[in-house]
Amino acid sequence: MTRIPSKDEVLAWISDNPTLASKRDIAKAFGINGSDRIELKRILRELEDEGHLAKRNKTYRDPDKLPPVAVLEVGEVTPDGDLFANPLEWQGEGAPPRVVFVAKPGDPALKPGDRILCRMTEVKGEDHDYEARLIRRIGQAAHRILGIFRKGAEGGRVVPIDKGADKEWMVPAGATEDAKDGELVEAQQTGPRARMGLPKAKIVARLGDPTEPRAVSLIAIHQHGIPDDFPDDVIAEADAWKPAGLKGREDLRHLPLVTIDPADARDHDDACYAHADDNPKNPGGFVIWVAIADVAHYVTPGSALDREARRRGNSTYFPDRVVPMLPDRLSGDLCSLHEGVPRACLAARIVIDAQGEKKSHSFIRGLMKSRASLNYREVQEAEDGTPNETCAPLMDEVIHPLFAAYRALKLARAQRQPLDLDLPERKIVLTEEGKVESVRFAERYDAHRLIEEMMILANVAAAEELNRLKRPLLFRVHEEPSPEKLEALREVAQASGFTLAKGQVLKTRHLNQLLAQAEGSEFDELINITTLRSMTQAYYSPENFAHFGLALRNYAHFTSPIRRYSDLIVHRALISGHGWGKDGLSPEDIDQLEATAQHISDTERRSMAAERDTTDRYLAAYLSDRVGNEFAGRISGIQRFGAFVKLDETGADGLIPVSTIGAEYFRYDGDAQTLTGEHSGLTLSVGQRVLVRLAEAVPVTGGLMLELIEVDGTTLPTLRGRTPRGGKPVQRKAAKARRSNEKTAKKVRRRRK
Repeated sequence: MTRIPSKDEVLAWISDNPTLASKRDIAKAFGINGSDRIELKRILRELEDEGHLAKRNKTYRDPDKLPPVAVLEVGEVTPDGDLFANPLEWQGEGAPPRVVFVAKPGDPALKPGDRILCRMTEVKGEDHDYEARLIRRIGQAAHRILGIFRKGAEGGRVVPIDKGADKEWMVPAGATEDAKDGELVEAQQTGPRARMGLPKAKIVARLGDPTEPRAVSLIAIHQHGIPDDFPDDVIAEADAWKPAGLKGREDLRHLPLVTIDPADARDHDDACYAHADDNPKNPGGFVIWVAIADVAHYVTPGSALDREARRRGNSTYFPDRVVPMLPDRLSGDLCSLHEGVPRACLAARIVIDAQGEKKSHSFIRGLMKSRASLNYREVQEAEDGTPNETCAPLMDEVIHPLFAAYRALKLARAQRQPLDLDLPERKIVLTEEGKVESVRFAERYDAHRLIEEMMILANVAAAEELNRLKRPLLFRVHEEPSPEKLEALREVAQASGFTLAKGQVLKTRHLNQLLAQAEGSEFDELINITTLRSMTQAYYSPENFAHFGLALRNYAHFTSPIRRYSDLIVHRALISGHGWGKDGLSPEDIDQLEATAQHISDTERRSMAAERDTTDRYLAAYLSDRVGNEFAGRISGIQRFGAFVKLDETGADGLIPVSTIGAEYFRYDGDAQTLTGEHSGLTLSVGQRVLVRLAEAVPVTGGLMLELIEVDGTTLPTLRGRTPRGGKPVQRKAAKARRSNEKTAKKVRRRRK
């Protein structure tokens, strides 16, 4: 009788030979033939029942190990450039093993969420357990949506909350995750897209009642994939830090630096101080200090904090919450320049002349202590002559010198002529319960402009310093408008009775001249909005293409490292450039600069979209009780399907569907941005003043549907179902039929000839 191997021997063989793990392979390896295979089968079944083996496609394997060939889902690229993937069929206990994807020449570009079939090799890496090599890509990233779950007899459906989505998703029984009817859910597509019928999906997350006030920002967080939970190792790393001391730093605690922020600021990452320059060679000049939290001391290259900060790219701000780039231990404590507390900082000492032009700058890694945490309003009131108890002791030493330095910086700004848009910001005010209390214009003071000018000055100094040191960095780039967008702006300006210079190199002063022409006119807001829309979007780049909007040749973000990863990179570059420590820009940082620039530019746009969507939903919720009311506004955009209107009172954007404007056919002219009624001759164009009625407000989607009542003070002659001026209604089908008949008549005439 052939010797039957022990269970340990079978497990050892399978572990050493994962590609030869079928019953036939095992029998062959141990020389088992004939009826002895029955005993081998019993041993394999017992090992399977005991959990030591898992059977898949007639092959046995260790359930705590991955098979030789596995399906993975692509994760994200680490700052070191490694691409990790997650096994989709993990059956072991505990967390799945970490798998690093090893690309070879000719492999397709992969993105997070892609599913790939890979050959697996077990390794003993420092931060991973397997290496995966591509066999083939088997699917793009699975499509996900947010929607309202509607329960049915066999599963249910998901109604998307996206404004542009009109197709529901079917959820089979067993894939609902016990979601309740009317609950907000996140669903993921299952299987290929069907040509006919509804796409199938499974519920992957239940998000609760969509009517709850806090659900508004939660929807945006999930919809845009913004990470809002910190991993345990990131929290542990942040909690382990102690406040930085004076070692290796210059003591700046004697400087009366102050922070000036909004009254509801959640962090304080910049402080400033100014005094008259006592150098006789600089009469009327100033010395300006800008101190920024030294985040680089705590968030070191390659750390868990660093990986998570890069992944997030930036903080995202909503009316009811912040999704921070860093854990609260850092963002709200160790890196926040609280009043009276020693804090690590990087400080710029900048000398300007009486006309606000920068004469010199230097950078210091220091330890500061904020003299006071002030807000914009109290600082402005103090400068205007009514200081409160906090500001009164600071007037002569701090507040008056800051404003004096600001007046000099204004002279330099006027000479430089950056783009001077006037677009008042609307602020959503919430109750304690999270409901919209009011929508009002955000207050704007010279105190705001003071801080802005000093931060711009520090950002310029940082970029110039790193250029001098010949150190790599991330520039903040803003390129000039494209010829197409510039021509569109010129057309709107001409239609409004203004002119925009043509045939010369465009400079911001040319745009400012246009804005000055429109100032105070009925087209003021239109020209400002259209000018803004003509601008290209700013982005980050290791190459310097200048900043058109600010009219600056060298510009980098240095002043907000608590909330922007770009600023952290600039801080590290300054640290390594001056030899201030081992926590400067690492070789891996430098190698990844281009990828980092692209990534954080993308996360910035993601946050902007999420913040905009949240504002739309809050405004829709605020206006939902006023359906049927009339509102004044201005047409802000024209599309084939209708006209967009920005309401004066709230700044909310709503749509007038073309089907509701009149009982006639409307021609769309994309170049001129107009809709023209074929029968009435009514023309709708960007910039027209309108009176509209709110027909529908949907808080879950943020959508507003409007009905047109007046255009430029004239009552609309035709509403759907009513008789247009001068006769019978002309239906779209009738107009279409008339055109068809005219073509037929022409053909008949040609034949007769």
